[in-house]
Amino acid sequence: MPVTLHEHALFTGGPVMGGVHRLDAGVESHAHDFLEIAVIGPGRGRHVTSRGEHPLRHGQVIVLRPGTWHGFRGCDDLVVANCCLSAQALRAELAPLYDLAMARRMLWTDPVASGRHGVAVTAVDPAAAEEAIAEIGLLERDLRADRSRPGRVLGRLVTVLGVLADGRAAERQEPAPVVHPAVAATVARLEAAPAHSWRLDDLARAVNLDAAYLGRLFRRYVGLTPLDFLARLRAERAATLLAHSALPAARVGAAVGWDDPTYFARRFRALVGLTPTEYRRRSRSFEPGARQEEPFRSVRPWGE
Repeated sequence: MPVTLHEHALFTGGPVMGGVHRLDAGVESHAHDFLEIAVIGPGRGRHVTSRGEHPLRHGQVIVLRPGTWHGFRGCDDLVVANCCLSAQALRAELAPLYDLAMARRMLWTDPVASGRHGVAVTAVDPAAAEEAIAEIGLLERDLRADRSRPGRVLGRLVTVLGVLADGRAAERQEPAPVVHPAVAATVARLEAAPAHSWRLDDLARAVNLDAAYLGRLFRRYVGLTPLDFLARLRAERAATLLAHSALPAARVGAAVGWDDPTYFARRFRALVGLTPTEYRRRSRSFEPGARQEEPFRSVRPWGE
């Protein structure tokens, strides 16, 4: 049964993890409460998510928001570089990434857009993928060598994001403008209190804008309406509670702002791809004191 990986157990030395691996078999399906970027190198394999099972190609970039689950099957000499970011840090010390258009689209807009279940799959040039994999390898080295230099790790993370943004295939568009201050303020307000009974009029009044105009701004910069973005946040927080607590599903829904259990189950399934009960069952949810392992730790490191 799939495991659930928790950032409080894995992120022991900072808000970023990274590693490059060569898969010769598969990696069991697993959920996690942090954000993951996986860059696919050469080799063969298939990727499994709530959206189904699909073959992997050199140059694919997979971004998974907190609360999603995935796995790998039938891998043969497949290189995968993964860079993981703490969800708590994305709301705190890594929050300035939201102000970078390239990071905002990669980490927020694309994977939270409607119907994606928190997963975005894009492609970069193979050369850009190789460069990003090399940078993630250097990030892994820096993390192992000296965790007292967070500036170097942050710089490496921004480099990885920049390489991937520059290498996106078939999406040569003008860079997005800096996020509108009203949108940034609204995102911060929603992330700070997702369980609050927010109304669009209240959110608009807080930033001195017309509700319809705030909605248009949000769609432009985030890809969703403010209330759809709120629903995504609630689903991510609910996934964490389902995987990491023994609270009944109905109480989980109420804790994130969905008081009606039937409505909670329907919204959660639409956003995550599983009912709350199924998600908890697949996540091997509540095991106090259990030691958590990185799913890639049993495979050969890249270069061996």
